[in-house]
Amino acid sequence: MKRLTLILLPVLIILMAALILTGCGSSADNKKTYRQVSPEEAASMMEEETDYIILDVRTQEEYETAHIPGAICIPNETIGTEDIPQLPDKDQLILVYCRSGNRSKQASEKLAKQGYTNIVEFGGINSWTGETVSGSEE
Repeated sequence: MKRLTLILLPVLIILMAALILTGCGSSADNKKTYRQVSPEEAASMMEEETDYIILDVRTQEEYETAHIPGAICIPNETIGTEDIPQLPDKDQLILVYCRSGNRSKQASEKLAKQGYTNIVEFGGINSWTGETVSGSEE
């Protein structure tokens, strides 16, 4: 009986270690891979940076009602696993917003899964104090 215990104990330890390591790996996969900033910080970035895209992930109708000047509209619902022609450079700074902050977080997560590396999510237009324009053109 002692001999069986001596054999099984190392096997059980190895199995437990494998389970623990596997559990740690899956929690790391759930980590955000985008940054969150306030609308004020995003406005500062827009003033300081030169090569960036402002991404509005609301519907086209919401976008036409009011959006940040220079923003492009790609609705969150249309962002999937395929490449996005309007966002060809996966390392370019992309500033993402929606109405209240929920869809922008979802879109940022999806973009990160697609390999975009410089995503900054700044909530919703509801808390934006800067300029807005309406219509589909600038």
